[in-house]
Formats: sequence, structure tokens, C-alpha cells
Amino acid sequence: MTEQMKAIALLSGGLDSRLAVKLVQQQGIEVTALNFVTPFCNCTAKSSCKMEARKASEEFGIALRVVPLFEEFMEVVKRPKHGYGSGMNPCLDCRILMFKMAGEYMRANGASFIVTGEVLGERPMSQRLDAIRIIERASGMAGLIVRPLSARLFEPSIPEQKGWVDRTAFLSISGRSRKPQIKLAEELDIGDYPCPAGGCLLTDKVFAARLRGLLKDHPDPTKNDILLCKVGRHFAGSSGSRIVVGRNEAENLRVEQLCGPGDWLLTAVDWVGPTVLVRGERVNDADLETAAQLTAGYSKGREEPRLDVSCKLVGADTETIKNVSPHESLALKEAISG
Repeated sequence: MTEQMKAIALLSGGLDSRLAVKLVQQQGIEVTALNFVTPFCNCTAKSSCKMEARKASEEFGIALRVVPLFEEFMEVVKRPKHGYGSGMNPCLDCRILMFKMAGEYMRANGASFIVTGEVLGERPMSQRLDAIRIIERASGMAGLIVRPLSARLFEPSIPEQKGWVDRTAFLSISGRSRKPQIKLAEELDIGDYPCPAGGCLLTDKVFAARLRGLLKDHPDPTKNDILLCKVGRHFAGSSGSRIVVGRNEAENLRVEQLCGPGDWLLTAVDWVGPTVLVRGERVNDADLETAAQLTAGYSKGREEPRLDVSCKLVGADTETIKNVSPHESLALKEAISG
């Protein structure tokens, strides 16, 4: 009896990767999925990549391994061999890292090749033909990556050459239009897939600027530091500290969740307003004064002549009440980049 062929799929949970898995599954190949998770995914709490990948794996009846990436990925972000895209996105080096790890998992689990939902020309940095070839060579996976959605636009991979998969059952989709994939999803009875949104925060100019500033002051940030970059308005304190102002109730809660010992938390006394976090190694009184003015200026009491603001040091029984003018924060908004 012939042993069943095995493949490892990179499953983001989006439509392209779901289609790729389905097309390979239809050929009787046993598929196991990997879902790589970084702190830079632009997801919502209701629809995360990990959640979508789990839904897809359950729908297709395949095993899923979620792989958190932080230390390895931060090294790529800080020192990308192949450079950045429009922001701080090291797209080629990111794909190289993921394919290397997928290759290791493939060999360790007796699989024969990798499956991805990549579409030629869909992503301007990492899915150009030249970029794809660079990624394949640098990851050590040249010839072992099958791209069912665009396979017929490439030279046959080793699995296609050897007949492990039927190349004629694959497609020749290219470009950024989603119409071919949506049509294919209907044909394959794949529904309830997420809309094309989100993506990588490293391409966002505001987030990239925050991250550059963080890495300049703290070359080895924690995951908590990175997650804090995703929340609120950001201002710089005089000591090099960061002042983060929650923009709504959900962000106020998130700011509070991310605070840790040594951080300061500020709230307006007797007024609805933002939760404000001050983080730094040398937070001084000038930083707290600035943060208090911002707290007052973004509160419902911003029209009052002066407001009391509570400043609590997390992890210590320390609270300071600062009486500040909300109107002074107007100049801060102009003078301090967030």
C-alpha cells in the first residue's frame, strides 16, 4: 500500500491560504497547517489571524500548529538583510524566516513539501517573481514550495515534476484583484472567510514611526512594549519616557492591561476621560506634569479652567494629585509628536 503524501501548509486563515489548502486536499494529500503569529498583525480581538486559522483548520479537518514569533522576528525587524518596504516591514526576510521554520517542521514530521496561498504579483514586495526566487533560495526551500493559485505561472516545482501533485488541477491567478479567488471559493463551497483587511502593522507609517522611536531608546524591547505601540496616542516625555493616551473605553482598558510595575497611570479626578500611561527608566516630575495636562485636555472636563489628575505608580502605594490646566495641553498636541 502506498504511503499517503504529506504536506505542510502556511495557513493565515485568509481566503488565499484556505483555497490553497483545499486544492491540495482534493488530491488526497494529508495536510498539516502552520500559523505564524507576530505582535505586528493588524487584527481585531473579534477576528484574529490565529482565530481564523483555527476556524479554517476545523472546517478542513486538518491539524494546526500555532507558532508564536517574537525574539526571532524582532531580529529580522531590527536588521533585515533585504531591507524594508514602505514602513518597517522586512517582507522578504519575514518570509525567509517562516519558510525556514516551516521547512524544519516539514522534515521533522515526514512531509514532502510546503503549500502556500501566495499569488504572483498580489503583494508588491514579497510576491514579485524575483522576490519569490530570493526567498526560496535563502530559506533553503527552492523547488519544494507549491503555490496552487499561481502554480501554472511558475516553472514546475519538484512535487509537480515528480507527480506528487497534479499541476493541471492548479491555477494561473496573478495580480491584486480578488475576483478569481472569490469565484473559486464559490466553486469549492468555501464560505465565511474574512474580508481582505488588516495586514501587517509594520507597513503603517504611524506605527513604524513609533517603533523606530522605541528601538532608538530601547534596542531590546519586550513584547509588552511592542503591544503598547499599537494603542492610543503617543507623546514623548522630556526624559525619553513614553506617554500613551487612550482614545476610547476599549483602549483605556487595554492601556491598563499593559501597564506594569514602574509605569505611571493617570486619570482625571471626577471627569470621564482617558487612561494615560507613562513608561520610562527616568520618569520625572516634568513628564508627569505633561501627562497630567494631556489627561485633562482629552477629558470631558477640558473646558474647565483647572482639573485634578490622579497619578499612580504601578506596583507601589504612591499616588500624586496634580492640579493642571486642560488648555495647556493644546500646545503640547502641537509641540510633541505622537
